[in-house]
Amino acid sequence: MTVNKKKVAFHTLGCKLNFAETSTISRSFPAEKFERVPANSKADVYIINTCSVTDAADRKCRQAIKKFISLSPGAFIAVVGCYAQLKPQEISSIPGVDLVLGTNEKFNISDYLTDFRKNQKAEIHSCDLTSADTFSPSYSIGDRTRSFLKIQDGCDYGCSYCTIPKARGRSRNPEISTIIDEAGHIAERGVKEIVITGVNIGEFGKSTGDTFTGLLKELVKVQGIERFRISSIEPNLLTDELVEFTAMNKKILPHFHIPLQSGCDKILGLMRRRYTRDVFASRIKMIIDKLPFAGIGADVIVGFPGESDTDFEETYSFLKDLPISYLHVFTFSERPGTIAENLPEKVLSRDKERRSKRLIALSHEKNLIFNTLNRGQITDVLFESTRVEGLITGFTSNYIRVEHPWESRFAGKIKKVRLGIVSQSGRMSIELIE
Repeated sequence: MTVNKKKVAFHTLGCKLNFAETSTISRSFPAEKFERVPANSKADVYIINTCSVTDAADRKCRQAIKKFISLSPGAFIAVVGCYAQLKPQEISSIPGVDLVLGTNEKFNISDYLTDFRKNQKAEIHSCDLTSADTFSPSYSIGDRTRSFLKIQDGCDYGCSYCTIPKARGRSRNPEISTIIDEAGHIAERGVKEIVITGVNIGEFGKSTGDTFTGLLKELVKVQGIERFRISSIEPNLLTDELVEFTAMNKKILPHFHIPLQSGCDKILGLMRRRYTRDVFASRIKMIIDKLPFAGIGADVIVGFPGESDTDFEETYSFLKDLPISYLHVFTFSERPGTIAENLPEKVLSRDKERRSKRLIALSHEKNLIFNTLNRGQITDVLFESTRVEGLITGFTSNYIRVEHPWESRFAGKIKKVRLGIVSQSGRMSIELIE
């Protein structure tokens, strides 16, 4: 008997953690009943995994929802994730949305898909996270290059600008053995690199009495995975032991992404961050002492309430003097229900834009300095599986993007190279060392 398969498309907005979770959700749709199609094509069912970290993220979510409704007016539209957890009524008011699932419910989506008839009004399932203690293991599988592996969820920090604790609940993690099993499944698929993700991965172990470094010491024993990359870790949780273990073990890549948010202690205090700028600087110094060619990125928020021109200049000078390799710059966006929403001394939009442009320019300058420092170095590159303008691209262990004329035999492979010059694309040329 021929089964009339439903065409299902998945669309993810936001962080690496969301991509890991979408991939896991997609694997719950049996191949004998569903045909997976690209998100930009017509489908019978759309699953949209959302982000709500900024007002711009909310806006992108609404735009994506409306785009898919317009693309396939008769399709069943399910919206899940952080935005769905925080603002389910706002999403359900969009004509054409059929199902809204919160943070925990999204992993049981099949329980809610009893049929695919359009609903007159969206059905909402968005739980109260105050008592949530479930952890849903997740990892992404898209190609044979790298996979995002979720090790932790939720956050116990109370940063004054952030809604993540409300969207994802308290910090929690599984047993190390569960994560090792997941890494083993990834290795069986021929993936070479795992990117370790979570909301606040440095808090790993709060649920089980373990430590993040303890987890890494077990992960490096997994056969078949050659590289582990740490996605992002808070400066106050970046321990001496973690940096020393990274320096000793080639499988842990010398790349650290560390949220700073501000280089002004006054603003860090208003943000309710758990460190000072001196702590951040000490972490950078420790990394460079142990790993002189490590790639170091930082998140920075501009235009937080109360940030004067003097405060911004303090941040700018602080970053300019640090040996970091790139910045991720965010313009402050008020989130409903946060402490920052009601803070005085709002920063004008034009001042936010001006400050943002200066930090983006500084990031380009830092990246050029870092690439120049690495010129001539012999290192390993994991090549991507996709062709870009006749080129094959990839990342070094310390997160430098490189390019080389396309050769399909390199796709998904790790090769030793010598780094050359920076091209007009911003990527570095390489010389292969066979």
